[in-house]
Amino acid sequence: QVQLVESGGRLVQAGDSLRLSCAASGRTFSRYAMGWFRQAPGKEREFLAAISWTGRNTYYADSVKGRFTISRDNGKKTVSLQMTSLKPEDTCVYSCAADDEPFYSGSLYYRSHPVEYDYWGQGTQVTVSS
Repeated sequence: QVQLVESGGRLVQAGDSLRLSCAASGRTFSRYAMGWFRQAPGKEREFLAAISWTGRNTYYADSVKGRFTISRDNGKKTVSLQMTSLKPEDTCVYSCAADDEPFYSGSLYYRSHPVEYDYWGQGTQVTVSS
């Protein structure tokens, strides 16, 4: 069992930067890849970024590549999402998720699908005003 708690979401202006954090407890955090997703009302969950269990490899959705950066601190059991140049269309609930396979060493492309994650946080709201 693992618990994930996101924080950092708030109202910001277009062009601002924001850092989201996800704190994990329970299962051995360092053994699992982690991902960030977002979901707007009435829309499907959208993949944003994934990071390997070592932290050495990352993978991004084209929509956020170059603007968002995922990182992790296994000692602190946290994964973060640094977001820059925020746009009104980035307004969403952002959630972190934990992979269901320990020590996954394959392509993180295959961790861009929600079905690959078995634990989710409750989400944090990011609102970007124009």
